[in-house]
Amino acid sequence: MKALKKIFAALITASLVFAVFSYVPSPEVNAEASAEVKDENPWGDGGQISLDLSGCQGYAEITVTVEVDGEVDSASGWGFDSYDVSGNTVTATVSATGGNSWAFDGNVGIQVTGSGIEGLSLVSIEGSGTASATATTTATTAANSDNNNENDNAGSDSSSSATDVLDGIDYVDGDDWLTTDGNKIVDVNGTEVWLTGCNWFGYNTGSNIFDGVWNCNMKDALTSIADHGFNLLRVPMSAELLLQWKNGEYPEANYNHAYNPELESMNSLEIFDYALDICKANGVKVMIDIHTVPTDSMGHNLPLWYTDEFSADDYFEALDWLSARYANNDTIIAYDLKNEPHGKASEEDHAIWNDSDDENNWKAAAETAGNIILDNNPYALIVIEGIQIYPTDPVNNDYTSTNDDDYYNSWWGGNLRAVADYPIDFGSRERNRQIIYSPHDYGPTVYAQPWFGGGFTYESLYGDYWHDAWLYITEDNIAPLLIGEWGGFMTGDNLTWMTYMRQLIAQYHLNHTFWCYNANSGDTGGLVLDDFVTWDSEKYEFVREVLWQTEDGEFIGLDHEVALGSNGISLSEFTGLEATVLESVAVDESDDTGSETQAQEETSEEAEGATSGNASDAAQSADESESSVSPLAVIGIAVLVILGGVASFLLGKRSVRK
Repeated sequence: MKALKKIFAALITASLVFAVFSYVPSPEVNAEASAEVKDENPWGDGGQISLDLSGCQGYAEITVTVEVDGEVDSASGWGFDSYDVSGNTVTATVSATGGNSWAFDGNVGIQVTGSGIEGLSLVSIEGSGTASATATTTATTAANSDNNNENDNAGSDSSSSATDVLDGIDYVDGDDWLTTDGNKIVDVNGTEVWLTGCNWFGYNTGSNIFDGVWNCNMKDALTSIADHGFNLLRVPMSAELLLQWKNGEYPEANYNHAYNPELESMNSLEIFDYALDICKANGVKVMIDIHTVPTDSMGHNLPLWYTDEFSADDYFEALDWLSARYANNDTIIAYDLKNEPHGKASEEDHAIWNDSDDENNWKAAAETAGNIILDNNPYALIVIEGIQIYPTDPVNNDYTSTNDDDYYNSWWGGNLRAVADYPIDFGSRERNRQIIYSPHDYGPTVYAQPWFGGGFTYESLYGDYWHDAWLYITEDNIAPLLIGEWGGFMTGDNLTWMTYMRQLIAQYHLNHTFWCYNANSGDTGGLVLDDFVTWDSEKYEFVREVLWQTEDGEFIGLDHEVALGSNGISLSEFTGLEATVLESVAVDESDDTGSETQAQEETSEEAEGATSGNASDAAQSADESESSVSPLAVIGIAVLVILGGVASFLLGKRSVRK
């Protein structure tokens, strides 16, 4: 029996050794890395493409290849560690252990400079190597930080942004509201002011932040705008984004995380509130422009304030929420109701302007939208753009003809002839004093309009177009004008036109917002170069001549207490008058609060569900990987169990014999 015990002991030992060394953990199988193109925007001497990455966790490195239709000189962007250019191909990589690990399963972008750039397309995405557990955890945490923050801050209000930017700033809320007196814009003391600003787009394109923050620090850029003397910032936005914010949804803001670490803890709405605080701290006022209905970099091509998917009521709801939320924030002093309503008579969708109840009547829609805003905030300026066409014979052709020759044509949003026959009416003298009319005007490089044909002069532009299209409004003392967009490339006939437009602005003291700060405006260029930091000195010096400033060159702001940037003064310093603080507006926020509370509850439930689900998935994953054994190990363990049973049986029988 001793010999038998030795045999069984040897077999048991061998089986244990066999089972242990046969254990082979199943290799971790990563998901296939993929990328979805979110936006593609070429502009001749540059372009960008933004991508949403997914399935990247577990890889050590992700490589994305993009092909450019055009000649590429250099590449940069956000979310990658390196950008390599080979011909018209850009290869960008990001490591799970690098500073951009947050980009794994996040939004990334590639921007190029060059010439003749007409498009960018995704060629491939590839994951390589295996990230360590620590690296994967770090990348996952960073990539999910925005989503977690969105859940945490779903019910935030405008006071919850990074208010440290306002520390030490002696600002006053409620003293900077503006109104009008004839063709002048005046402050609460009745003193004429001059709005001289610029545009910075991005909240309409899908970036959900200012475009270019992929290359610069947002706070530094806004501060630089103030330092360069622009007292008003027109901010193009989409109605879709506003409704998402209203409903507690916060699309991810696409920015360079390394350049903007202070934004990491904020969702896209909080980032916007932070931008407003930066403007407040620097004496810059803001005009919101509903630039597009859907969030789309090409959404401005849609002619109306509604689409098949987005109703006029949705548009009104977006303005209602926005104006109620900021009713007591006099950083936002004006609302540009809709960018460039347009369309020719021969086109199915086109805007009209008369006294009808037609759905496409811009006058009726503007009056509804304006009154919605003034119900929330009676102090806001309501900025109303024109349309594209107006009948040459409105008595016999009330937009019934589809022949384009029966209409005066114009720039999109630039035709305000109808104001003479059908002025906007908000129902009271007080409300009508908040009306500003706003044409857009461009030179021949944007489009060769008939009034440019055969050469043009200041006098010909005045007689052939400017006066009848919109300038009569200020000449006849009907209302103030604000040229919402003008600008372009500083070359040839376009520079000639820009010079004449600047002359007109100076002569009539026309309010204006120059198009634009952005480097990525394809048909005009920008005030800054592609890095969104370096100013185009030639273009800036050109525009500077029509920025509001003293004889000593100090820029004059619209805030009574806060000076305009580092090179300007406050309005009270200029006028010598202190401003009266107007009474705060009482806003019924019950619907909005309920919406946000509901969003918080839903988000909380989703977060709990997601946490529970993630924990369950993690446990399942751990079970599948840690308890995974090879078939040989299973056999070894089975042999061990059998031998153990036999040994127990034999030894048991031996005990009985005793």
